[in-house]
Amino acid sequence: MNITHTVAEIFKQRFASSTPLLVRSPARVNLIGEHTDYNEGFVLPAAVDKAIVFAAAARSDRKFRFVAADLNQDDEGSFDVLAPSPLGWPDYLLGVVDQLEKMGKHVNGIDMVFGGNIPIGAGMSSSAALEAGFLFALNSLYGLGLETVAMAKIAQRAENEFIGVRCGIMDQFANLFGQDGKAILLDCRSLAFEYVPFQRKDVVLLLCDSMVHHELASSEYNVRRAQCEQGVAGVKLRHPDVRSLRDVSAAMLKEVEKDLDPVVFRRCSYVLKENDRVLVGCKDLARSDFQAFGEKMIASHAGLRDGYEVSCPELDMLVEAALKVEGVYGSRMMGGGFGGCTINLLREDAVDDFVQQIPDLYRDSFGRDANIHLCRISGGTAVIENQKNAG
Repeated sequence: MNITHTVAEIFKQRFASSTPLLVRSPARVNLIGEHTDYNEGFVLPAAVDKAIVFAAAARSDRKFRFVAADLNQDDEGSFDVLAPSPLGWPDYLLGVVDQLEKMGKHVNGIDMVFGGNIPIGAGMSSSAALEAGFLFALNSLYGLGLETVAMAKIAQRAENEFIGVRCGIMDQFANLFGQDGKAILLDCRSLAFEYVPFQRKDVVLLLCDSMVHHELASSEYNVRRAQCEQGVAGVKLRHPDVRSLRDVSAAMLKEVEKDLDPVVFRRCSYVLKENDRVLVGCKDLARSDFQAFGEKMIASHAGLRDGYEVSCPELDMLVEAALKVEGVYGSRMMGGGFGGCTINLLREDAVDDFVQQIPDLYRDSFGRDANIHLCRISGGTAVIENQKNAG
């Protein structure tokens, strides 16, 4: 039974009086360009075939009833009182309504069931899938007239302000703009973007979930962002026109190296190099040079490990082991860091060797299992028109 059918059936059981709108909201991977988004840099994400499915129907009052099918949890209340929930997950939904209210776009209530197969905590941005998918459903149900870029910004602000995580816009943007067989080169300053082909049938993406979720992840994310801002402030003393690390060249950063805390300098240096890797990596993909692109991924992981210091022993081991498998082009940690997934680019004929070798090595090293997910690049958030082929 597919996810769409399951969610629709639960909705029918719980809210028998309504026929729901069905929306699919995908997870995303980021091929390269980590921690560059909130520095107004470049990223290369793609939506994938792991997703959350929503079944939703409008109400005539201001009440909401949410059912998280996978968690077997319910939450209900009124949009007139938007307060954080002790359950946690409703905040990603309520934060979206909070943003709409601030914009003067008032919505009535909603009955909604959602469920999916996005690995939680694996760096695939289940939070953006919740935010953007819910907003997409509200936009459709209530005819809010929001364009796609506006929805990405609203979903981002919901996480920034209601959840308190100062994420950039990459996750929400990839969720909403994804296309089959294409990655998205996104300029996080202007939000200009272009699609980059990723369609070779003999090359696949495997995510290897370390099943580790260190407590440091959220707090250290905000610390890294603050360190980048410190670096910008230091450069700005000599170059007043600088607004973010996007404006800073390697030469400009070198000028102020002695004025900056060494840790701050390392953080900023990593971001500058990562932006360059994204842009050159897109040229690699344009000519289907996956060997060259894989080398950029490997260099990205080294920078995240040594310069940005957001990796951990489990992720480092998974990368090192992956690179010893014949047919693997590149491997790196993906996401905020301190756990979650590695993303691996490899020939399809190497998948069996990878799946046979890596879990055993990981179990021997850390005494726990690593889950492997084969991902295919897919379309972004959309209304599900055909339940039989979805999920």
